[in-house]
Amino acid sequence: MQVKDIAQVLEAFAPLRYQESYDNCGLQVGDPGQEVTGVLLSLDVTEAILEEAISRNCNMIVAHHPLIFSGLKSISGRTYIERIVHKAIKNDISIYAAHTNMDNMRRGVNAKIAEKLGLQNTRILSMKSDTLYKFYTYAPQNAVDKVRDALFAAGAGDIGKYRECSFNTPGSGTFRPDTTADPAIGTPGGPREWVDEVKIEVIIPKHLESKVLSALFEAHPYEEVAYEIIALQNQNQEIGAGMIGTLAQPMPEADFLQLIKVNMKTGCIRHTALMGKSIQKVAVCGGSGSFLLRDAIAAGADIFITGDFKYHQFFDADQRIIIADIGHYESEQFTIELFQELLNKKFPNFAILLSNFSTNPVKYFC
Repeated sequence: MQVKDIAQVLEAFAPLRYQESYDNCGLQVGDPGQEVTGVLLSLDVTEAILEEAISRNCNMIVAHHPLIFSGLKSISGRTYIERIVHKAIKNDISIYAAHTNMDNMRRGVNAKIAEKLGLQNTRILSMKSDTLYKFYTYAPQNAVDKVRDALFAAGAGDIGKYRECSFNTPGSGTFRPDTTADPAIGTPGGPREWVDEVKIEVIIPKHLESKVLSALFEAHPYEEVAYEIIALQNQNQEIGAGMIGTLAQPMPEADFLQLIKVNMKTGCIRHTALMGKSIQKVAVCGGSGSFLLRDAIAAGADIFITGDFKYHQFFDADQRIIIADIGHYESEQFTIELFQELLNKKFPNFAILLSNFSTNPVKYFC
């Protein structure tokens, strides 16, 4: 198994295309073709994590937070980042990051938080637009099933919890082959042909455009395949920030805060004033989620759980919602379990190890 095989599994789940513009996901240090002896999973890449990888015979680290966010002008050991990069290269250790692309997946970081809290009926809190295409193609009646199946196999036609969604319209197509053509129907230089065809319409995510086109050209009988791709502004139910769901039963505020403390393994919760109401609808966002407060309020959430709220931002709750700041690390610490589940499913007999260290730079004096 090679580094690129590990990356392929992670990117099939969380394509790099969906990382935020400020982010730097993907392979940061290493050779994609290097054979992997073991993978160490961590939230961050620190010098202690690098030492752990060496001691546990892991020559690849998969982390949630990128080690390198911006370009390095030197690798002279002046900072911990430069020291880690230098030592990783010397020891042939690859470093890979899956950050906001993993945050933005419906079954990603926030789904793991929702799972820990027992939330049901979950959906993305702030769905992204401009991530979908409407895809049209036309196939003769005797090839419709083959073409449609090929599109589905390439990932076309997925809408929310439904697969193989399409709309099909019968009609008549015309074409006249020129003398250099090699037509599936008709003869080179022959007369205009009329063919009973079906227009196939499907939705495709933008990152699958090339794959879907390759499948279309492989399955379609025509020498020249007609198709159209139209960008949509529809919200994508599978991609976006945060998540909202409901508890099976309403809970008193203090009881739910205690549940958060235990299930999210945090010793401290900063929160706004309790309002004397039951908690049932819960919004969450791993990491720094204050930008989603308005979305959480608009969605009718009773409480919003995230990290990194600033002092004055707590006032923005305005007695409409409880803000529960559990800390950046605490909200994302279970991401490594998500990595492990993805990789173990694909490589069940390979060494995929969870780090034994907390990389949380924030300490509490309680």
